[in-house]
Amino acid sequence: MIQAVFAGMHSLRNGYRALVIGASGALGQAFVQALKTDPRCAEVQAVSRGQPCDWDLSDAATLTALAAQLQGPWQLVVDATGALTLGGQGPEKRLPELDAARLLHSLQVNAVGPAILLQQLSLQLARGERVIWAKLSARVGSIEDNRKGGWYGYRAAKAALNQLMQTAAIELARQRPLAVVAALQPGTVRSALSQPFVGDDAMDPAVSAQRLLAVLDVLEPTGRAQFVDHLGQHIPW
Repeated sequence: MIQAVFAGMHSLRNGYRALVIGASGALGQAFVQALKTDPRCAEVQAVSRGQPCDWDLSDAATLTALAAQLQGPWQLVVDATGALTLGGQGPEKRLPELDAARLLHSLQVNAVGPAILLQQLSLQLARGERVIWAKLSARVGSIEDNRKGGWYGYRAAKAALNQLMQTAAIELARQRPLAVVAALQPGTVRSALSQPFVGDDAMDPAVSAQRLLAVLDVLEPTGRAQFVDHLGQHIPW
């Protein structure tokens, strides 16, 4: 179980390069700040909305254009993108609230867009050495762990994301056998995304990001994706 404060990515080579996508969000910012404190990290490139070009998770062409603006090789990529509230509306709590357009929008933003980012940017991962692709997911994406129901679109999108990552990880391992692919559960964190749904006891984003980086540092390449939380505990798919 991970509880210590992040002390650097010792499993990556000295002088590693990191890319954080979604760096304007609470957790994205926290990842960037934590990585900047690591003396072993030579560069942290922060990608936020509109930087280094206009891109949108709902528009695959803009994600391809974004990838063209970035120059690997990267040893660590953290995708901190995602949305819980879409069009000013939160997750559906009951079956009568389902709306086809909202469901498709959630799938596009939380699953399809990140999958296209993985498709495009996995080509920039370093070869012949340990590399890490980390994507923020959510415990509610676990089908086995679903005991309360509700949150239809968000649950479905995160479950789809996890399947896409698992499938990509199997393929990625054929050319990069030292690659670690991880779907991350950050815990209940204070952020604009979660603010309408959490209490005052939510975790500071800096604590979550540091814990997640410490978890990533000790994960072994398995040829498959791993679904883990901020304490290093594995979550059932």
